[in-house]
Amino acid sequence: MFSILLAPLLLVALPVLGAPAPHNDGVDSRCGCAKSSAAETVQAALAPGPTGINGNGRTAPQAIPAPNRGPDPAVVPEPDTAVEPEANATFPHGRGFTNAVYFTNWGIYGSDYQPQQLPASEISQVLYAFADIAADGEVKGSDPYADTEKRYPTDSWNDVGNNAYGCIKQLYLIKKKHRHLKVLLSIGGWSYSSRFPPMAATEAGRQRFASSAVKLMGDWGFDGLDIDWEYPANPSEAQDFVLLLQACRRALDAYAAQHAPGYRFRLTIATSAGAQHYRTLNVPAMDASLDAWHIMAYDYAGSWDATTGHQANLFASASNPAATKFSTEQAVRDYLAAGVAPHKLVLGMPLYGRAFQATAGPGQSYSGVGAGGAEPGVWLYRQLPRPGATEAWDDAAKASYSYDAATKELITYDTVQSVQTKGRFVVGKGLGGAVFWEASGDKKGRESLVGAVKAAMAGGLEGGANLLSFPGSQYENLRKGMPGE
Repeated sequence: MFSILLAPLLLVALPVLGAPAPHNDGVDSRCGCAKSSAAETVQAALAPGPTGINGNGRTAPQAIPAPNRGPDPAVVPEPDTAVEPEANATFPHGRGFTNAVYFTNWGIYGSDYQPQQLPASEISQVLYAFADIAADGEVKGSDPYADTEKRYPTDSWNDVGNNAYGCIKQLYLIKKKHRHLKVLLSIGGWSYSSRFPPMAATEAGRQRFASSAVKLMGDWGFDGLDIDWEYPANPSEAQDFVLLLQACRRALDAYAAQHAPGYRFRLTIATSAGAQHYRTLNVPAMDASLDAWHIMAYDYAGSWDATTGHQANLFASASNPAATKFSTEQAVRDYLAAGVAPHKLVLGMPLYGRAFQATAGPGQSYSGVGAGGAEPGVWLYRQLPRPGATEAWDDAAKASYSYDAATKELITYDTVQSVQTKGRFVVGKGLGGAVFWEASGDKKGRESLVGAVKAAMAGGLEGGANLLSFPGSQYENLRKGMPGE
């Protein structure tokens, strides 16, 4: 959150939350929280220098393969555990709420989750994950077959010219039918994040990244970019991130001036809920380029911990601190204190759960995490609760979980109750909305978490039409607007 080049008044020291948990692609970690130890006293939110808590990292399910100011600088208020909306809190920023989902290009395989299954009427954004980064900084697709080559039953084999198929065509067709829905290209993720530091360290690398990312966005008919760098490790990398975002913002605006005058292409990031990561960032300088910060508020507990715990609790629990190793409310408060306007903060929520075996409950010892359904210790939300398990609610933490008294298995995950509570928190605090990792894990109908949080954020989704005109696309059918489809 600070750069050694910045004046002390810009330094924002925030609580430390720990190192990231590993994740691989085929899986992708989504949180930004990691192995943690006991929390220390939080220092003044804007005081210079480090403060203590410990960390958080996140590993996402594998079988989805692979400036309003904050509190007074001298005072850190006690957590406000009220989650009911404040008076006139609906649309505090005048544009409705974000309800976004990540869609993974590898999900079309093991999870058999196709773009046509996206709940387009329930969401306002799709984040298409993930694009890769070459050594010279060029942003490129990570799976050509899934991205542009796969033929769906409605695709013709007799088209002439260079045409896009696969997920890219299907997402464009969804945009045509649902004009409120924007699609952003998400770049990086855990598996590709090692590409960021060497690329972002040079002007040539940053320019190559920005120009190629915007070119790919235009070729694919998307509405912006989402950067997922996990994570800048020091002030030098943090400053490089600032410069990278500035380069992306300039490239997006230049593309708009040439091809879509007046259109605002989105620039967002996935950002950690763990203070060891976010306190490294130069938040004010980054914020000037960004439209939204997607806080990865999950993976607060997992196989890397000595005790069980909630993986996505809203508040810390004074009576059972071992069960709430991190606090979403604290992360939100710290970003606000760093100068991020509330409407730019989008709250991340998981569509999967983390399991613990042979345990007496939250905050207790355990032995192993079990086989899981998506990867060891991980179950998709649509696979939960497991047979024999009973769902439970921790009212202090505002967190849900299931427990099987016979097998002594605990699984921590969000339910309709917990995401509705978070949705009311979003409204009450004037935040921007919600974002889910990732779409294939949800249930349908009344048990859908994506639908439940939309309902809790009463008032509707963010407005504004998406963009369908991409005259610079290399793909003929997309360039023409998919006529007749």
